[in-house]
Amino acid sequence: MTQQTSIQNETLAQLSAEGVSVWLDDLSRERIESGNLAELVATRSVVGVTTNPSIFQAALSKGQAYDAQIRELAASGADVDATILAATTDDVRAACDVLAPVFDASGGLDGRVSIEVDPRLAHKTDETVEQAIELWNIVDRPNLFIKIPATVAGLPAIARVIGEGISVNVTLIFSVDRYERVIDAYLDGLTAAKAAGHDLSQIRSVASFFVSRVDTEIDPRLEEIGTDAALALRGKAGVANARLAYAAYRAAFESGARFPSLEAAGAHPQRALWASTGVKNPAYSDTLYVTELVAPNTVNTMPEKTLEAVADHGEVTGDTVTGNIAAAQQVFDALTKIGVDLPDVFRKLEDEGVEKFEVSWNELLTATSEQLAAHAPGAEG
Repeated sequence: MTQQTSIQNETLAQLSAEGVSVWLDDLSRERIESGNLAELVATRSVVGVTTNPSIFQAALSKGQAYDAQIRELAASGADVDATILAATTDDVRAACDVLAPVFDASGGLDGRVSIEVDPRLAHKTDETVEQAIELWNIVDRPNLFIKIPATVAGLPAIARVIGEGISVNVTLIFSVDRYERVIDAYLDGLTAAKAAGHDLSQIRSVASFFVSRVDTEIDPRLEEIGTDAALALRGKAGVANARLAYAAYRAAFESGARFPSLEAAGAHPQRALWASTGVKNPAYSDTLYVTELVAPNTVNTMPEKTLEAVADHGEVTGDTVTGNIAAAQQVFDALTKIGVDLPDVFRKLEDEGVEKFEVSWNELLTATSEQLAAHAPGAEG
């Protein structure tokens, strides 16, 4: 029997060498148990995993991977919330174990798996903090990230959870203004964690900045304006927005006044993570939100389709962010000049982002409730 050796895809390895951590934006029990996740680590430079309510809804509604556990939980009288909690935390814990060698090899930088608080808590600070601590304790792995949305209510929750010594992935960030408030919340949390005696070197955070959805919202507005100047800006806002976010990251963590004392105490920068990187418009390159957002000390979390597109035909040409900040600002100045209401864009995107996850969560509740009923004692046969 010939032993096969795993070889990393050259393009994705090059992306990693440029300082971009490649994460997979998907998880399922089948992916874990089949060895597919481990294979992606071995051949696609995958060093992290993100999940969200939509991903879990898709995973639990397909196939039979969860049937035995749901049957067991039904027999024990578990309700729908307890069932979802058990199934999702089991998957995330198992994924954490798959990625543990990456976590160890990277000194805790990567090898991370994210699990999101219940999206119905997006506007409830205390409940978000309570569930974040609960999820952290249930999964019980040092390479876990708790995902908390960057809503107005989420910001103080982020600071409080970081203050408890818990690593956080801040999600649903759309505007640079909100991102700057996320950075402040992270620094507030580190300050509180330091005061509480936590080891700052063990706390990590990423800020998930959504990319493709910005173009999906702005492009139709440009088409409605309809001028040549407006139409020329289509497909440019998402990348420009992310590049401006990276400038904010550098300003806070490389030259800001607050971080140096925390860094001296062992703290790490909160890396920018590019999320929503699957291209929605077929007129655009399917690797757009990867190859145009290459910069040191960033993360790009990709759906598998995007990951494979980059592996197949992506072109990595070095840092495509740092030298393009001024041009990114020009894009946003132009958008404002021609009449795109950017505050309205970002407000709508956040509201829709929370709503989409709530819808997925409610669909998950319904589907799981039906499965519990089907597997309840006396219901089968």
